[in-house]
Amino acid sequence: MPARKHTQWLAKPHIDYVDSRIYNDWDIYHEEMEKIFKKVWIPICHESEIPDINDYRTAAIAEQNIVMVNLKEGVRAYENPYNLSVAGNLDDTTWLIDCSELHCEVKYGGMVWVTLDPNPTMDVEQWAAGAFDCIQSALDTEPLEVFHYHKGIIGSNYKLWHDTNSEFYHDYMHYFNRVTGFNEDYFARKNTGFPNGHVNVGSFEVQYDKFDGADRGALSFPTLPPNQWYMVDLFPGMNINLRGSALRTDIVTPLAPNKVLIEFRGFGLKKDTPEERAERIKHHNTIWGPFGRNLHEDLIGIAGQGTAMAPGTEHRHVLHGRKENDTIHDEVGMRHYYEEWGNWMGRDPANPMRENAVWENRQDAHVQM
Repeated sequence: MPARKHTQWLAKPHIDYVDSRIYNDWDIYHEEMEKIFKKVWIPICHESEIPDINDYRTAAIAEQNIVMVNLKEGVRAYENPYNLSVAGNLDDTTWLIDCSELHCEVKYGGMVWVTLDPNPTMDVEQWAAGAFDCIQSALDTEPLEVFHYHKGIIGSNYKLWHDTNSEFYHDYMHYFNRVTGFNEDYFARKNTGFPNGHVNVGSFEVQYDKFDGADRGALSFPTLPPNQWYMVDLFPGMNINLRGSALRTDIVTPLAPNKVLIEFRGFGLKKDTPEERAERIKHHNTIWGPFGRNLHEDLIGIAGQGTAMAPGTEHRHVLHGRKENDTIHDEVGMRHYYEEWGNWMGRDPANPMRENAVWENRQDAHVQM
């Protein structure tokens, strides 16, 4: 190999990165609430959580309290100026007349989507932009229902939870994944980018029989063969993870630059027999329950990142430069996400504090559509 010239040694490497201040700066956090979270569609809950007329569930988007109510005319969302409990049934709904109604749609397996934007430029299907196509038939063929819910408040930035669902080299810390998943098909699957910052990850068959006691048999979701693994990451903070018989969603609610609420739901089919439901619950909780094999390891990981990049720490560059032909360990999903973040924010994620900066789309950082 010929020796490098001095100009080659001094040249800046062509590597994509972000500045850690996008994870801990208060001004950026407030700007994200205004420019992103008040503008996009957020899946707040599932229709099975409010099954009866006048059932409600509360939540928050961009520090705005909201309430979803199952009314006779369908599920509706409103700004919530009252101190309602998390969920319940309303004896009287006349007070809703005085509340600002929000745009709301029930879509993709019964998820309840809400936007704070009074004049959204696209509906939920346009917002998803095809990211659900790989699993839409599995979500919509039979009604789903939530059988598991838990939440965590983590000392970390919401974007770091996206990152841990987007990069897969952290799979090496999951013993269960190493045993059941590391085969040629796992390493060959591709990341596919969609408009609006979304990404899905190609499927492969997980070898559950490699782990003693983990064999899942033939139980799956409609139209899908057993033991397939699908994942969809939606901008700015939702993940859908389908592992054969187990379906999980994560929804993030930023609470501060270094504090995030993550809500986890597990789903089955309404038509499940008692035996099938027991199997789904077992399969879900083995990996993703509060004491499962994987989820707590992911949370520990982003908590450590949150500590390393907490407000007041020295800023640093976080590399997103791994390029492996869009395969599973390529960081193309994160480059795609942060390009979208830059578009919404008008800031360069690699240099977010630059005054009067004009963010330009970097095609080399974008997933090929």
